[in-house]
Amino acid sequence: MENVAWNKTENTLVISLRGHIDSANAAEVEAEIGRIREENGSDAVVVDCAELAYISSAGLRILLRLKKAVSDMRVENVSAEIYEIFEMTGFTEMMEIRKAYRTLSVEGCEVIGQGANGKVYRIDPDTIVKVYYNPDSLPEIQRERELARAAFVLGIPTAIPYDIVRVEGGYGSVFELLNAKSLAQLIAGGMSVDEAAGISIELLKQIHATVVKPGTMPDMKAVALDWADFLKDYLPAEQQKKLHALVAAVPEDEHMLHGDYHLKNVMLQNGETLLIDMDTLCHGHPIFELASMFNAYCGYSELDHSISQSFLGIPHELAVEFWKKSLSLYLGTDDEAACRAVEDKACVIGYTRIMRRRIRRDGFSTDEGRREIENCAAHLADLLGRVDTLLF
Repeated sequence: MENVAWNKTENTLVISLRGHIDSANAAEVEAEIGRIREENGSDAVVVDCAELAYISSAGLRILLRLKKAVSDMRVENVSAEIYEIFEMTGFTEMMEIRKAYRTLSVEGCEVIGQGANGKVYRIDPDTIVKVYYNPDSLPEIQRERELARAAFVLGIPTAIPYDIVRVEGGYGSVFELLNAKSLAQLIAGGMSVDEAAGISIELLKQIHATVVKPGTMPDMKAVALDWADFLKDYLPAEQQKKLHALVAAVPEDEHMLHGDYHLKNVMLQNGETLLIDMDTLCHGHPIFELASMFNAYCGYSELDHSISQSFLGIPHELAVEFWKKSLSLYLGTDDEAACRAVEDKACVIGYTRIMRRRIRRDGFSTDEGRREIENCAAHLADLLGRVDTLLF
């Protein structure tokens, strides 16, 4: 039938609707859908509307009955005009309906940022796009948009995404950043470490001075406790017990943290500082932020210095220098012993995170992975022998 096509991927039956579906052909369309389901039984159904030009109330009733028959059902690739029909009739509240998104290519585009969940590309002088690793990332994108808006309302200078696009089988968020450059790019172009660190820490202090409403952002302490508990089977019992106790003793804190704060996530646009990559926003004690920063500048590249160049765009030695300067500015002291004491506290969390991350990525199966796990375990054995609080 020309109005209905289908294919099956693993356990999902994809039914494609095409052309016009109205009272003249609704009965025939519904019978065809029933035949397809009977011959290709599936617990999940996706209704693809990429080629659907019009749907009347008779067609809507087909979808309603299909939803009652198949609880795991969603409608996707819906044009703006048809989405408006779904929205006006209340269908968007009864079932998952996804709009169609324009397709964007990032081939040959410059990577200006990279985080745990995606890469940021510059499309043109005015526009950047964050492409998510997860091919089914729409919930993540919506969550990041909500977090970015919440931060913006609280006075944090951040770019707000204005569009969602399809990119290489996945999704991306589009931002307008006219001629903006990351601090990593500016350092690579000659900006001094002192100047860049000053800009970075000024914004970081603004973030950490901002109080968020309870429940609006994840609690970083709870996340860190999960990291510590994960290592129960990989650290000596006394070490793991102390690690858990150190994290548990950190007081609850409703101040904002970025969660992935580094040179590529701070942009300068016409002299204004902007924060990007907001999906890691959370709240908690600043020691958790400093731990993340230590990892970005030092921890992840400790055994392989080339990672600094590929991840941050600067040599490892420069990344370490930037970390030292940033920590000094954040703490407001040039006292090396005082800075080192706080760095040790950050390292407790930092190496815990790296060790867990490597183990979860099947690290024991490679020489490189085993070296990193052993390196983290050795650092933690040393740190846990002399660090008695994570507070500063």
